Amino acid sequence: MATVSIVGRPNVGKSALFNRIARERIAIVFDQPGVTRDRVAREVTVLGKRFMLVDTGGIAFDRTPGSEDPFAEETRAQAALAVGDSDLCVVVVDVKSGITPLDEEVLKRVRESGCPTVIAANKCDRPEDDEKSDEFARFGMKVFNVSAEHGRGMQSLVEHIVGALPPQEESTIAKPLRVAIVGRPNAGKSSYINRLLNAERVIVSDIPGTTRDAVDVPFTIGEGPTARHYTLVDTAGMKSHTQMSKTSVDNFSLFRSEKAIEEADVVLLTMESEIGPTRQDMRIAGKIIDAQKACAVLMNKWDLVVGKGMTEKEATDAIRKMMPFLTFAPIVFCSAKSGYNIRRTVDAIDAVASSVKTQMPTGVLNRTIEVATKKTLAPMRNGRRLKVYYGLQVGTAPLTIRLFVNDPKLVTPAYKSYIEKAIRARFGLEGAPLRIFMKARSRKSVSEFRNDFKES
Repeated sequence: MATVSIVGRPNVGKSALFNRIARERIAIVFDQPGVTRDRVAREVTVLGKRFMLVDTGGIAFDRTPGSEDPFAEETRAQAALAVGDSDLCVVVVDVKSGITPLDEEVLKRVRESGCPTVIAANKCDRPEDDEKSDEFARFGMKVFNVSAEHGRGMQSLVEHIVGALPPQEESTIAKPLRVAIVGRPNAGKSSYINRLLNAERVIVSDIPGTTRDAVDVPFTIGEGPTARHYTLVDTAGMKSHTQMSKTSVDNFSLFRSEKAIEEADVVLLTMESEIGPTRQDMRIAGKIIDAQKACAVLMNKWDLVVGKGMTEKEATDAIRKMMPFLTFAPIVFCSAKSGYNIRRTVDAIDAVASSVKTQMPTGVLNRTIEVATKKTLAPMRNGRRLKVYYGLQVGTAPLTIRLFVNDPKLVTPAYKSYIEKAIRARFGLEGAPLRIFMKARSRKSVSEFRNDFKES
């Protein structure tokens, strides 16, 4: 797939341009240098052509002691990697500021990379602003006058981008599995991705809050028709309400992390083994449950626990006790630092993704329910007992079952949980949420129930 990268010095409007081309608010936009640090990538389809669009952090070269962003070097490295991987580079400049030494340095380095490049002269909000871009023509690159904020001039830029990309080959690759890695700040989410890819794909630091946006990272295991394709989504650490700074960046980072959960096929809840589940971890787990997403738990930094007298089984039992609402999710103890069990986490992702697509044969499902309800009768309520006549699977992702019963009001939470456990025991369903709905019906034959379902 062709790749287009957007680069430039800090605060020229790269993320705003990225969002405008992608036609949705993906990258964080805030009037402050250094908001974007990692590469933010998204597959987009524009004018019928599909390509990877990449937003990069602002490139700065200030060497004055104490003046540089602590992540500036890593941000420059990420931008350089993006340019090297690109089929086309869009350098964004600010016409209201004019050419700066930093613009010249960025354009020089992009030219040296050999990547085809155009200049997006941003903040041409009005026709009278267009003449301000003339000075950028001396760099020998095509200049497009645009306003990312208002959309002015975008049509010409987009048409050029699409026309400049190589012909699109018919893809036979299956849609990548979207995996969101979420957790508290500094739980090791970015380190986990870098270890899995064996590359410094996202910026890692001991400073909590290093990752600010949700970052898409393509990942493939194997080759040819048997290759497995993933999109790993590194998210900003989800802070508790007391940790939130109430800034636009913090609030939008939280929004992007929550959206990453909603858009994911599988969510990896990452926690620190040495600390164990915290209240904030449980809040994040609650968001995953509310979104009805397939889930696995990564207990990272297990290397800090080894030798301290706790086994993985003991830790698993403790976590299950503290988080009973997440007992269906597999737990993998790993270390992004040492590499311990990292490949097992991929096995867990695959198992969970498979579970959520499970098709439960109606006959097997109903025999499972029948055995369970005969083994343990439903409790009496007001002199009446719940009767489960029939069950049907009516959905996947999330798995959904409809049970036809004599009266849904007779169902207690405990008995519903009992039936769910029986179904899970029969079909596995590791990591997959399971929804069970009750529908009132009088006793009928199996064929009549099937007809009812077809009509509903």
